[in-house]
Amino acid sequence: MSTLPSLDELLTTARVVALPLATRFRGIDVREAMLIEGPNGWTEFSPFTEYGDAEASVWLAGAVDFGWADAAPARRGEVRVNATVPAVAADAVAGVLARFDGCRTAKIKVAEPGQALADDIARVAAVRAALGPEGRIRVDANGAWNVDEAEHAIHALAEFDLEYAEQPCASIDELAELRARVKYMGIPIAADESVRKADDPLRVARAGAADILIVKAQPLGGVHRALEIVAQAGLPAVVSSALDTSIGLSMGTALAAALPDHDYDCGLGTSALFTSDVCDPALSPRGGELRVGRVSPSAERLDALQVSPERDGWWRERLSRCHAILSASDR
Repeated sequence: MSTLPSLDELLTTARVVALPLATRFRGIDVREAMLIEGPNGWTEFSPFTEYGDAEASVWLAGAVDFGWADAAPARRGEVRVNATVPAVAADAVAGVLARFDGCRTAKIKVAEPGQALADDIARVAAVRAALGPEGRIRVDANGAWNVDEAEHAIHALAEFDLEYAEQPCASIDELAELRARVKYMGIPIAADESVRKADDPLRVARAGAADILIVKAQPLGGVHRALEIVAQAGLPAVVSSALDTSIGLSMGTALAAALPDHDYDCGLGTSALFTSDVCDPALSPRGGELRVGRVSPSAERLDALQVSPERDGWWRERLSRCHAILSASDR
């Protein structure tokens, strides 16, 4: 991480916004984020509200990296991205996919609390029908299945030609066991939470628990730290978002553009899930791609999307606590 700026420097330009979602996603209808202008441009601090300060401080390190550190060299000017399909009913799939212009790949949320495997099968079938046989389909369970449930579900979904299954189980040991069980199906296992929420993000690779890493710039401490993790893991990586604003998505494109390989479409098209974003236009897919480069928020959008004074104060206090954690770790 670059030298930590002072708390006052961060707070002076900080703006807190709330972006409404077109469809409920990850259990929320509105996504809050703090945007900060650094010497290299705008950056984002947006750990989910339920995360504790220790975890959130890593996101702050990621925000500082993007706003204050020198940019990682870009290897490409555009990155291909996937559509993201929340746990909607099958008849709502076409409407969701229509928001993602030209995307050939779809990541589908499965294992939603209160739903059954039959709902997942119907949703995935609808996506396959919409994308056709050439489309790429990946599913994401967010660690909600145990090993037996995951094996059963992957077997049931295999007919739809899955590109990979993302975080089907919560623990690294479970992922390793599941990977051994489903190897004969030829469906790779990808790890997300086992990388970004782990004290040791490389353990999943050492344990042989995944074929692919899902990497997110802000939760891993920034673009430079994420690049180090990918290099040390020695596994293919898919860059994804954490339901970021367009500012955070530009951080993700910087990471994706700096990776040596670009075999998998990135999960960075998620601005299409919002009804309004901080940039005008939003950093959203065009022909299935995002351009690489910094973006700036619109002053009018910042004003229109600003949170209440109470929520603004909550985020500023959170930033202060996370800054104290990073300051202590630098000593």
